[in-house]
This record gives sequence, C-alpha cells and structure tokens, in this order.
Amino acid sequence: MTTRYAARVAAGALAALLVLAGCSSKAKDSDDGDGDKAAGGVRTGEGISGKTITLGALTDMTGVYATLGKSVTQAQQLYVKQLNAAGGVCGYKVALSVRDHGYDPQKAVSGYTELEPKVLGFAQFIGSPFVAAVKQRIDGQDKGLVLPQAWSAALLGSPYIRVIGSTYDIETINAVDFLIKEKGVKKGDRIGHVYFEGDYGESALVGSKHIAKEAGLTVVEQKIKPTDNDMTAQVTALKQAGVKAIVISAGPRQAASLVGVAAASGFAVPVIGNNSAFAPQLLATQAGPALMKNYYVASPSLPIGADTPEAKKLVADYRAAYPSDALDNGIVAGWTAVSAFGEALKKACANKDLTREGVDKALLSIGSYDVGFGVAQNFTDPKAPSSRESVILQPDKSVTGGMKVVREAGASEVAEAYTPGA
Repeated sequence: MTTRYAARVAAGALAALLVLAGCSSKAKDSDDGDGDKAAGGVRTGEGISGKTITLGALTDMTGVYATLGKSVTQAQQLYVKQLNAAGGVCGYKVALSVRDHGYDPQKAVSGYTELEPKVLGFAQFIGSPFVAAVKQRIDGQDKGLVLPQAWSAALLGSPYIRVIGSTYDIETINAVDFLIKEKGVKKGDRIGHVYFEGDYGESALVGSKHIAKEAGLTVVEQKIKPTDNDMTAQVTALKQAGVKAIVISAGPRQAASLVGVAAASGFAVPVIGNNSAFAPQLLATQAGPALMKNYYVASPSLPIGADTPEAKKLVADYRAAYPSDALDNGIVAGWTAVSAFGEALKKACANKDLTREGVDKALLSIGSYDVGFGVAQNFTDPKAPSSRESVILQPDKSVTGGMKVVREAGASEVAEAYTPGA
C-alpha cells in the first residue's frame, strides 16, 4: 500500500468515524439562546453544572507523545488547583476531565464525542490530525473553545480553535532561518526534512519549502509514520543526497533515533526539530551526547528553565506537586493553554456570560497575553496564529528542564512576510 493511498484510507476512516459519532451524539438541550441564569445574572450553558465549570483534556499518556501528554496534563491540573484555591471563577470551581487517546485516531474522536456535551471547552487536545478531524463539528454545531497542543496551519480560521504560538509552517521557517544565519547553510545547498505524514508534518513541510524557495535551497523529503521509530533508512538516504542540515517534524523518539544514527555514521550535520520533537528524558539515552552537540529545537516560548519570575515559580510549584517527575516544555505548553482559557473565563465572568459563546468572545478580545515565557500571544484574529515568533533551544542536561536558549524569541523576515495557506 502506498503512503498516499494509506493516508487516503486513514482520512476516510476518520470521516466515517465522524459520521457515526455525529449520529450517536446526544442532542443538545434546546433553549432560547439566552442560556441559564445563575446567581448574579451570569449566563451559563454547557459544561456548567451546580457550582462547577468542567473543561476537557484530550491527551496522550500512552502513545508517541506520552511524556508530553503527562506534563501538559499535570501542569493543567496544577493550574486548576491553584485557581480554585484562589476562589475559582465567578464563584464556580473549575474541574478538568481527562481522557487518554494514546495518539490513536479512533480514541481521539470517540473521546471528543464523549466529553463534548459535558464540558465548556477543551484546554488540551494533543494531535493536529485529530483536532482537524473534528474541526467541522467544532465550527458547526459545538462551538466550544479548543486550545490545542497542535500547531497545524490547517487549524487557522476558526474562532473556536485557537492555536497558541506560531503554526508549524512558520516555526519551520524560523528554524531554517536559524540554519542559514547560524549554521552555515547557504544558497544552493540541500536540506533534508523528515516529517510525519498528516497535518503536523505536512504543515511543517510547507514552511521548509517556502523558505527554501526564498533562500535558493533544495528540500530532500523523507515522509514517515508515527509508528516508525528507527531512522536508519532516512539517515542513509539524506547522507547519500548530500544534505547540509536536517529538519525533523516528528516525535521525540524519531528525533533521538535520527540524531543518534547520524552521529554513529559520522554524518555530523545540524538537525533542528519542531517544538514537539524533543523530551529531556532522551538525554539519559545513548543519543544524549549527540543531541547536546548537534540538535536544536524551535519553540513557541522560552523553556521551563527560563530566567523569569513566572517560570521560576512554576518550576517550584510543579516540583512540589510532582516531585518525582521530570521538568520539560510540555509543562509550559499546558500551563500557557490553561492559563489563556482561565483568562477567557475571567473576562467572560466580568461580562456576565459564561456560555460557550461568551467564553469564545472573551478570548477573541485578548490582544496581548504572556504568562512569563517571553512571547506575547494575540488571540484577536482567528485567521492568524497568535504569534510568529520562535525561540531556538538546544538540549543541555546541566540546565533546568534540559534545554537552553541559543536564540531569543523572534520572527524571521520570511516568517513575517508569509501568509499561512496563501
């Protein structure tokens, strides 16, 4: 079966699943559009029962992004605990309802179908392909706010799905700009791009091809599946092609294999990954030394070990809550998303409208939001990412969270001029 045919089969399976899920969904309770009125005249609707606001979290605790999912979820649980200790929102306590989809499309869609009628919105949804699979429902009948840990440009344009930070195409443009300006890649060179099939990898590929065209580079493509963990074949092909650097848009396991195999074969070219292509736990593996020497990551924010008051407080609070768990940038991603959702809830409370519509509108009124990790997010334009900036990080086991900053937050000229989807 060809990769293209397999992708069509997978897409068809998801579409069929959505039809079944839509047919089996419990119909919404009808109302006149005003919602229920709580004490104090605050409008409420789905996801609010008694004195509790429930948010959903569709995570990956057992699949390719298990380390990320655990950190994102625990950071969000910590935020909710602290928010409730401070009095909650509008007198309501906030609860987080978590489901593990294991990076499986059927589990992701069924998890969404189960939780959607019960929650106000989603502070977590890992996996660009899975968010895209339910996007039509979110934009159509559901209209609940979703702040995903997914950065595909295909998710732009929705007032309900708000990507936090630069999308994968823009992030990849900034990554290749780093290779050009600081790693010696020049006009006429070839660069490799190893990427997951589907929305994540193919969104990133659009970015690498765009800046390659602008800079006179050639992209040598290597498409892989999330189940492919050994990158020996990809390294061999890219070495034979004579690439001067490699971009990887995959998971931490694939990045570690790629960098480790390249180092073992004497192929010492710089490799840069998208923000979800690293976990500090990899530094304790055989690939650790090679990762610290030749690997970089483009991130939508400063790392968990950033030298800011907010980052230091989060590190201290997280360590107190989860003393046996590693610190990584999944904590930052989870904290940023749930904090933005919390800010929207507070604004919706002030507007006396805690319905889904009220919370959606509240987020769209936030023009600059930074939780202390170096990049301000602008949520006012659904057609644009909330930021075009990336921070370039390098693995370093001697620093908190295993990542140090090698280039501060910024957007390249190509990223500034680029329009996703154009």
